[in-house]
Amino acid sequence: MGKRANGEGTVYRRKDGRWTASITIGQGRRKYLYVATQKEAIKAIKEINNLKDQGVILASKDQTVAFFLETWLQDTAQPRLRPRTYIRYQQMIQRQIIPAIGNVKLQQLSPQHLYRLYNGELHKGYAPQTVKHVHRLLHRALHDALRWGLVVRNVCDAVDAPRVPRSEMQVLNAEQAKHFLCIAQRDPLEALYVLALTTGMRQGELLGLKWADLSSDMKKLQVRRTIARIGKLGFVVDEPKTAKSRRNIYLTDIAIDALKRHRVHQHEQRLQMGAAWNDHDWIFCNQLGNPLEASNIMRRSFKPLLQKAGLPMIRFHDLRHSAATLLLTMDVHPKIVQELLGHSTITMTLDTYSHVLPSLQAQAVTRLNGLFTTSASGH
Repeated sequence: MGKRANGEGTVYRRKDGRWTASITIGQGRRKYLYVATQKEAIKAIKEINNLKDQGVILASKDQTVAFFLETWLQDTAQPRLRPRTYIRYQQMIQRQIIPAIGNVKLQQLSPQHLYRLYNGELHKGYAPQTVKHVHRLLHRALHDALRWGLVVRNVCDAVDAPRVPRSEMQVLNAEQAKHFLCIAQRDPLEALYVLALTTGMRQGELLGLKWADLSSDMKKLQVRRTIARIGKLGFVVDEPKTAKSRRNIYLTDIAIDALKRHRVHQHEQRLQMGAAWNDHDWIFCNQLGNPLEASNIMRRSFKPLLQKAGLPMIRFHDLRHSAATLLLTMDVHPKIVQELLGHSTITMTLDTYSHVLPSLQAQAVTRLNGLFTTSASGH
């Protein structure tokens, strides 16, 4: 028996228990979508009505990949994306996808089109990881197109994304990490590096810290935001990467001491600048109290310190990897490391730091040998 949903369209249950959403899409044509629940069917009707209002559905037979992706990005994806991801999607669509397959009719898009796109980008010198990001974008967009009945399948499911070789992770060992922090002692950003190596926080999380995020005794901080400069948007304050990224972190004594020194230095700078100081409560800021730019940190502080210390030219993000690796080699449980890093799952932690596991296994075998050797000698 049919049921009217909110807006134009009909929702009814099939004999096999699934639900059908039926809606007129112009010129006497009806679109039928088959979903698992009544709620999904009503939601599909609403989404298609929205697309009809935008003129997308009515032109579905003739619309191109370019038209669909631009409309999808602006009207559907943008509200769900972080600002940085939106900018990256926009660049991939305009610079890579549209020049290659933008004129192809959406309903005629084939696996061959995608293979030509991917191979062409690889031949231009784009890294496999970059091309894989293009594949993920297309898969996400075509997933929505399939739900809306614009295509009969997601062609990305029939295409293998480029294989990304696993790169060797560059991390600082314990001696290198201590040496780096020793060299950084007189740097204005010493506290930033101490926190990076003792908490494993992401750079955007560190730069997004405010003094209000610290407990009164400075023994604990809250990760509640990130900040980064994103193209023409300027500095963008955003939510942490995932729900698990919103976390509380207990601080080491060395981190507390570094933050205390940093606060004294910042207070002196604030007095010196007077009315020119912008009080936004950032822990890490420039001489006027404004947010720090990641590129300036790399160029003016981090790389010079690495060079002075005689250490490899690692990325700032590798301080996070170094922190995690050091913790795991110290037998800290992977679940604790996951929570400290803000990973969404423990699987992500174990996969990311699988290079540590062989040494941990070797330590475990040594301990078992000691345990059973001692037991055997006692009998």
